[in-house]
Amino acid sequence: MKVVTAAQMAALEQASARLGVSTDTLMEKAGLAVAEAARQLLRGAAGARIVVLVGPGNNGADGLVAARHLRRWGAEVTAYLVTGRPEFDPKMELARRYGVATLSSDGDPGLAQLELLLSSCRLVIDAVLGTGRARPLSGVARDALLRLKSRRSAVGRPLVLALDLPTGLDPDTGQVDPACAAADLTVALGRPKVGLLAFPGAAYVGELRVADIGLPSALGEEAEILLELLTPDWAGRRLPVRPLDSHKGTFGHVLVVAGSRNYVGAAFLASQAAVRAGAGLVTLAAPRSVDAIVASKLAEVVHLPLPEDAEGRVHQDGAELILSILGRYTTLLVGCGLGWSGGTGDFIRRLLLDHQPSPPIVIDADGLNNLSGLPDWWQRLGGPAVVTPHPGEMATLTGASAAAVQRDRTGFARRWSSRWGVVVALKGAYTVMAEPGGMVRISPFANPGLASGGTGDVLSGIIAGLMAQGLPPADAACCGVYLHGRTAETVRARLGDAGTIASDLINELPETIKGLRLGGGAGG
Repeated sequence: MKVVTAAQMAALEQASARLGVSTDTLMEKAGLAVAEAARQLLRGAAGARIVVLVGPGNNGADGLVAARHLRRWGAEVTAYLVTGRPEFDPKMELARRYGVATLSSDGDPGLAQLELLLSSCRLVIDAVLGTGRARPLSGVARDALLRLKSRRSAVGRPLVLALDLPTGLDPDTGQVDPACAAADLTVALGRPKVGLLAFPGAAYVGELRVADIGLPSALGEEAEILLELLTPDWAGRRLPVRPLDSHKGTFGHVLVVAGSRNYVGAAFLASQAAVRAGAGLVTLAAPRSVDAIVASKLAEVVHLPLPEDAEGRVHQDGAELILSILGRYTTLLVGCGLGWSGGTGDFIRRLLLDHQPSPPIVIDADGLNNLSGLPDWWQRLGGPAVVTPHPGEMATLTGASAAAVQRDRTGFARRWSSRWGVVVALKGAYTVMAEPGGMVRISPFANPGLASGGTGDVLSGIIAGLMAQGLPPADAACCGVYLHGRTAETVRARLGDAGTIASDLINELPETIKGLRLGGGAGG
């Protein structure tokens, strides 16, 4: 699903009109979709008190259409005109004809009537300003939104449904006006806007749904949009097939190079995740002392103990041992818990940069930290690669600050993927995957339950397991991120935001894969 800027959305609507689908048709479908979402949110519309905050433009008109349908279904609906409407306003007239009550800020000095409405309703639909407004809120619109924002913290507060986006959230950057009121549910119209998936704005969105408003399916303008949101259908169609006549060799052999004395768990988590993702064989190459600890827990994994230094990190001579047998493996995963030192840097250089060729590579964590000190490392990789940095590791690799990375996650991932010639999976809420050709895809998941040690090792193992089964690096990264995020959502539903551990994801992963194969369902 394409993710668009305000200008791109306007271009799609204009292209739609040229193909005979009018703005009015889009508006009617949008308003109906919002009304249906409101009815679901309330678990029925009949008798519910609903306030629609109506702005001056198309966003307000969409809100009036929604108000009409909700009134038709038995709700008590008041359309509060925050700002003036056009003199000729057929959507307003039709809403009134169906019995929608209307009030205007022009006749409400001090917004006392608005305060009363907000204190007695079950739902507020924010239809004040849409994608056409990015400048700071002011005047009555600002005052009305501040009233709504204040009600959000009150006892018995109303639910808030944002129409297309919360008023005051910049659709292109995700920046938020101080008067912006957070929503419980945002119904994006036609396509999700960039700002809905970028912080700080993403924190104001609540649940995000995307409504079909009738845009034609074959708009040429969409082909030029290089930003997409991952969906279950997209991921499910790309999962590796599992033929009946297959054997373990059919599904590839992952070599996981991971672990050190201080990070024993990383070796276990990455290896076990690759197994659970469906790889036919997984070999763990870890320092001898680490391998001795995890061997009893990894019954399905082949073990390749490596020489280690005095601190329990892999010795650089281990690279020669791996290189002597590297041709046996389908995919190489390097970095989880290796540690960061001069010795590991030499090991990484010898393993990844000083030979040709290599199977496809996944590089994570300390693999990236050690690469950051090696000049032009991306020009010396022996095979196609996926790198999976979190913002701090991305900052180390690029010389930027983590804050700068977070301010423009999509831009950073795209820019450096193109420069390095590798797939970049920039981890975090709404993980971003970028291909060297410019296409960027965003995960639909933001889950605080993943903010715990080891979950990144699990992600790397999943990606490596999918690559071993034949997925191209970009597809493996996207499917891996989607599986990881959706599995975490399932665990979160059972356990809550706190207390999730990385191994919970591993245990749940096969069920997630099964669900996607059966046709997607809930989850993004």
